[in-house]
Amino acid sequence: MPENEPWEYTLYIPNDPRAVTVARRTLRLILTMHGLIRLVDTAELLAAELVSNAVRHTKGPAALRVRWSAGVLRIGAWDADPQPPQPPEESDPLGEEGGRGLALVKACADLWGWQPLARHGNRGKFVWCELGAA
Repeated sequence: MPENEPWEYTLYIPNDPRAVTVARRTLRLILTMHGLIRLVDTAELLAAELVSNAVRHTKGPAALRVRWSAGVLRIGAWDADPQPPQPPEESDPLGEEGGRGLALVKACADLWGWQPLARHGNRGKFVWCELGAA
């Protein structure tokens, strides 16, 4: 499949800490198969932070969504908690072990954000970030 054609994958995951590793490895395989190996390391880091937050701070299931379109990779994590994510700390994102997830996302992604979701009676939020191909 040519690199410029759009595609999208969704991986539904249980509320289980092992889901972070499954999400990282799945994302690595997806990007490798689509010829986007140059984005793998940063994308894996971003996906791990987003999925980790979804699993750690909620009690329900979650999902990793990966989309490629117009030279931009969008990585997002859905969870069932409609509360907005805590804003990233302005301190050094590498200085502490806990609480650095969104600061790391902010530092490594070209763009990031979140949106509340309500569909088919389910509520939650989608936290996403983007990486350009350049």
